[in-house]
Formats: sequence, C-alpha cells, structure tokens
Amino acid sequence: PQHNGISPRMFKAFISKGHPEFSSNRQQDAQEFFLHLINLVERNPVGSENPSDVFRFLVEERTQCCQSRKVRYTERVDYIMQLPVAMEAATNKDELIAYELKRREAEAARRPPPELVRAKIPFSACLQAFSEPSNVEDFWSSALQAKSAGVKTSRFASFPEYLVVQIKKFTFGLDWIPKKLDISIDMPDFLDISHLRARGLQPGEEELPDIAPPIVIPNDPKGMSFLVALDIDESSVMQLAEMGFPLECRKAVYYTGNLGAELAFNWIIAHMEEPDFAEPLIVSAFEEVASSGAAVLGAAGLDNQPPEEMVAIIISMGFQRNLVIQALKATNNNLERALEWIFSHPEVEEESDPALVVMNMENNANANILAETGSQGPRIKDGSGRYELFGFLSHMGTSTMSGHYVCHLKKEGRWVIYNDLRVCASERPPKDLGYIYFYHRIPS
Repeated sequence: PQHNGISPRMFKAFISKGHPEFSSNRQQDAQEFFLHLINLVERNPVGSENPSDVFRFLVEERTQCCQSRKVRYTERVDYIMQLPVAMEAATNKDELIAYELKRREAEAARRPPPELVRAKIPFSACLQAFSEPSNVEDFWSSALQAKSAGVKTSRFASFPEYLVVQIKKFTFGLDWIPKKLDISIDMPDFLDISHLRARGLQPGEEELPDIAPPIVIPNDPKGMSFLVALDIDESSVMQLAEMGFPLECRKAVYYTGNLGAELAFNWIIAHMEEPDFAEPLIVSAFEEVASSGAAVLGAAGLDNQPPEEMVAIIISMGFQRNLVIQALKATNNNLERALEWIFSHPEVEEESDPALVVMNMENNANANILAETGSQGPRIKDGSGRYELFGFLSHMGTSTMSGHYVCHLKKEGRWVIYNDLRVCASERPPKDLGYIYFYHRIPS
C-alpha cells in the first residue's frame, strides 16, 4: 500500500546532505545526529516558533576553589541531559563475577560463551553521579593566582518542555577505542528532577575574582620571559577540556576570540592535523601588539579591507573567504557581529558555490552555542521538573562501530516499535536497555 509520509532513509539523506560523517554509510551515533538536527533547525528558522525551543535548557555550572572556598557561577545552553553510568553501584556484582569467570573459561576452552549477564544499575545511582561534584583538572584559581584543586557541580537553571536523557553507555579502553557498555538501567516512567534546580549564588558565598590566568611567553628577543594576562573565556575552556582537549582548549578559545565553546571546537577540528596542534598556547608580546595594531589599521584603512587575522579566524570555521570579507565589511570588522551577520544572511551563502562552503559547525557534538547568538539571550521554556517517559532509542549491537537503532514510542497508551519502515506493537518494550530517552513535562 501507498503511505503518505517520508521514509527514514529519505529523511536521513536530506538532513545529512553535505555532512562529511552523516552522509556516509559508516556507523553513526544517535546523540550526535540529534544535535546535528538541532543545529540545522537553529540555523534555518522559519517563523516565530522554533521547534528546537522545546528541548533547550540552561545549565548552571558552579566551580569552587577548594583552597580559598570561593566560587564562580556560569551558565550555558544545552539540549541533552547526559547521565554517567555508575558501574560501581551494580546490584548483581556476584553474578557478574561468576559470568566473567565462565566467559574466560569458555574462551580458553574454545567453547560457546555462557548466557550474557548484564550489570543492573539503579537509575537513582546514575542520577546521583550526575549531581555529585567532579574534579576540575588543571584548575587555575583566580583567587590564589595559581593552580589549585577545584570542583564543579551542574544544575538546571531551567527545565525544558521535552527532556532528552542520554545514558553514556560507552567507555574507552587502554587503546582509546570506544567500547559499548551492555547494561540494564531501571529507567522510570515518571521522573522528578525538581531537586536539581539551580539556586545561584548563596548567602555567605564569595565569588572568584574575574582575572584571566597568566601565560608565560618564552623566547623573548631580549632573552627575558614575560607574564601576559590574556582575556580567555574560562567557561569555554572547561567545556572543551571535558570533551577531551585539555591542552589545546585554551589555544582554540583564544584564536576564536572568546566567542564560545562551539566555535573553539570547530577551530580544533580544522587544525588538529597540524604538527604543532598539541603544543601549548604561545603568544609573543609583539604578536599581541601587531594583532591589535593590524585590527586598528584594518578598521581605518583606505581600502576598507578587513584585518587578515580576523579573516583567517572565520575562514578556519569553514566559511568561504568572499563571504567572510563581506560580513566583516558590513559589521565594521567586528568579529562577533560578523558571525551573526553570516548566520542571519543564509541567502548569501546559498548564492556561493556549495562545494566551497563547508560548515564545520555541524561536526560539533554539543551544538549548544548557536542559540545564544541573539542579543536578548537564548529562548527558554521553563517549567516544572516533573516528566513522563514517551519514547526511547535503543542500539542493537555489541560495538560502537556497528549495529542498528530502533525506536519505541508510546502512542495512545500503548508502546509501538519503529524499525525503519516496519512498525508494530511492542508487548514488552525493553525500557532498561535504551540509549536515549525522551520525556515530556507533566502539566502542573
């Protein structure tokens, strides 16, 4: 029979067009694809209502210096609640030990492996692991003007209309190859995270001074070393450090003009093949003066040509040179406004050669900065923190490099499984084996 609709394969082909990863036939990650879709929606708004508004929420990050006890509060935009897997909280540890022994014996004797025993992890343990403070590696305390121990906690500054929960069911081995965790988590049908509401600066708390860490500049022409305090957005640095770029994050944030973690991430993607990529940030005092002088000269030059430094920064994010120059000229060489101009003039990009316009922003797994380009801040739909489960995605396969995704949705009070074009009722939906879960807010 004929169906009125769009097949999943057709939808994916359209959404993935031009993307170096998602347009291929390689194994994809559902969380990364969801954020890629959000990114596309953010870049191509139609009308006053934006579909991605229902997923967007604010995260309050509280960082505390363990020695001075002073704190710093920052906010960022996100679309997914990522829950760590608390393996140490497994309730069937004895069964897991016995299974592992049998598996090794069978492997040594070349016999078929025993029946799989999954670790049973309480959802409450994962939620607790999410809310507990985590250590901040290489933390620089502005109160002490030195490196110190620091801890960070994350809370919801707002609760979205639709809450997307990702279970981080993967780990890295000694060879840095990602491995899937085959676990069972008792995901609740009704979820209340009201206790994770952010509270902001509390009475008695003292904020960390807003001072950037100094950077040692070696190889001075006079044989001396100087300490130059560069203006670097520490919240973006911390976000990149959490994504696995502890050494390169400061360099990326600096060279993208403190415009957020997403642009810095794109800079990393564009430069990670360079031989000096992993080297620490080194900026000579003369480079600082030359850079600022070039910016002034470029702004007041007779030919009105934008500074080459600014052009190079935006080109490194994947935009075409003539588009970058046009944006900088239209915004009087203001780097941040030039990026806003590019996003607000998609018709100019469409007139360019699409083969030359490579949007590296689509590589970002966090895709949480574009919503903030407006001067009035991100659009937030806040409400209560009480939710009901209505859908989840499951990955079928033992490896992160292969497998197949299926989706379960609750339709008219019954669970339905969607497997590509095959749709049927699900008598026993495996809610404990999902990867990404979708909750909608319960009206108060």
